[in-house]
Amino acid sequence: MKTFTAATLLATAGIFGLSGCASTGNITPQYVPPSTYQSYDCQALGQEYNRVNRYVEAARNEQSTLSSSGVGVGVSAGRWGISPNISFGVGKSNNTKARDARLSRLYGERDAVIQSARIQRCSFANGIKIYGE
Repeated sequence: MKTFTAATLLATAGIFGLSGCASTGNITPQYVPPSTYQSYDCQALGQEYNRVNRYVEAARNEQSTLSSSGVGVGVSAGRWGISPNISFGVGKSNNTKARDARLSRLYGERDAVIQSARIQRCSFANGIKIYGE
């Protein structure tokens, strides 16, 4: 009995997690007009919604890129005598402007797909919130 209850709760939580509100964090979606998707039927809108969500997840999980912070040239003395050396400073970049811009566009596309799906009364759009709701 406990296994069934835990499995049921886990499945219910998964359903609500997938169909809950569209969280964008602190990134505001770009405006994309719903008319962009007016020629799509409900099946195509559902596929487009899933495609955009895959891109959103990929962008969210994107790691910071490496950035060079300088080049050093020097002379070192060691066991083999004096020799020149070159060093490169490489570190993680905290610059996420490009990723945030891409997410903003994707959030706007996702909202436009949902708005278009609501206009066409597509069942998959029931319960999915857009930015500001």
